[in-house]
Amino acid sequence: MQTRSLRFRLTIWYTAVLTAGLALFGTLLWLTLRHELNSDLERDLDGRAARFESFFRSESAEAGVHVSEELEEFCQALPPGSYINVRGSRGFTFHYPAGSPAQSELRVLDRKFSANGEDFDLEVGAPLTDITHFLNLLRLLLWSLIPAVIALGCIGGGWLSGRALKPVEDVTNAALAISIENLSGRLPVPATGDEIASLAAVLNSMLARLEAAVTTLSQFAGDASHELRTPLAVIRTTAELALRRERTPEAYRAALREVEGESQRMTQLIEDLLVLARSDAGAVDMPRAAVDVREVLTEVREEMANLADAAGIRVTAELGDGPAVISGNRQALHRLFMVLLDNALKYSRAGSDVILSVTRTEGLISASVEDFGEGIAEADLPHIFKRFYQADQSRSVEGHGLGLSLAQSITQAHGAEIDVRSTVGQGTVFRVIFPEREGQAQTPASPKMAANAEALAGL
Repeated sequence: MQTRSLRFRLTIWYTAVLTAGLALFGTLLWLTLRHELNSDLERDLDGRAARFESFFRSESAEAGVHVSEELEEFCQALPPGSYINVRGSRGFTFHYPAGSPAQSELRVLDRKFSANGEDFDLEVGAPLTDITHFLNLLRLLLWSLIPAVIALGCIGGGWLSGRALKPVEDVTNAALAISIENLSGRLPVPATGDEIASLAAVLNSMLARLEAAVTTLSQFAGDASHELRTPLAVIRTTAELALRRERTPEAYRAALREVEGESQRMTQLIEDLLVLARSDAGAVDMPRAAVDVREVLTEVREEMANLADAAGIRVTAELGDGPAVISGNRQALHRLFMVLLDNALKYSRAGSDVILSVTRTEGLISASVEDFGEGIAEADLPHIFKRFYQADQSRSVEGHGLGLSLAQSITQAHGAEIDVRSTVGQGTVFRVIFPEREGQAQTPASPKMAANAEALAGL
């Protein structure tokens, strides 16, 4: 199927509509004028008939046998081409003019009247020549001018559609010049304030988001490949050194332990990357149920107890008296608080405290993890949730910079908010604010929860 440009189609449609409009206008004009001219002629004939009838009555009563002569003089004062024919019931006849034109060329009005006890049939006529001539002239003008107007309209429509579509052509040419290597390019926005300007502005906004996404993706891929390169290099180097010569069983075991450790690190990195990728794609399977945040924090505290003891850090809890129930995924929330507590333990000093707390206010539940460690510099705070970002590259802290990104992703999936407050040298507080589960009433804490809270409070 042959395609036509938008300009061509607009011109054709404009021409078709103009042609139909002019044809309708010309037809209605011709019919209206014909009707008005014929109506005027009929009113004129009716007036002539009335005047003739009045004159005939007066003259027939006075002139007697000379009435025909008086009628002849009266008719001579009528407009040229007038036709009068009178026939009486007693044989009276009068024709004007004697050689009247053919009936088909006249508009004739018939009427009856009585005078001096006699009935008369009156025919009053007028020629249609002037009307026919005027209508024929009008028809000729319409047939001559309408095609010329249509031709001019076609040319003008093509020019106007070209002018109107010029911004579209500019946007198209600019869009063709933008590629994956040149996403910084933008489309020209015409200063017209119309729909095309709005479309160009929206497309520029889309290009800006696309550029940011591609930049983030490229950086993410580069960072991921860099992070994966290190454990792979360690595994390969360890294996090559172990195979280079015969070694003792203990040396082989040490090499295998190192390979195992790096493999676990790489596996964790890949799992975190997959979770983030599924989260970006909106494909995370996260069924929700009623979850008590205090119970999750208690479980996380118990799992991290050995690590905290080894680091010489005390983990205390302020979990409140009543339950703090939200709608969430228990496994995802467990990982969220594991990340926050692990982060707090990494950056806390030996002998310091980490405080887990839960508060409830106005339908919101706030869970906080507070440490009294080194803190985060103000310049680093806006970036700590970025993937692979580590605030201080000089410190030898284990991790690959995905933990807080995972925490933020889980928080957003629960419709919650996470914020951080930190002061260098004094510590950091991560707070996650959840909406409370609807319809959840205050109930006393379960015996197991109360016991765990008491135990944590004494640590």
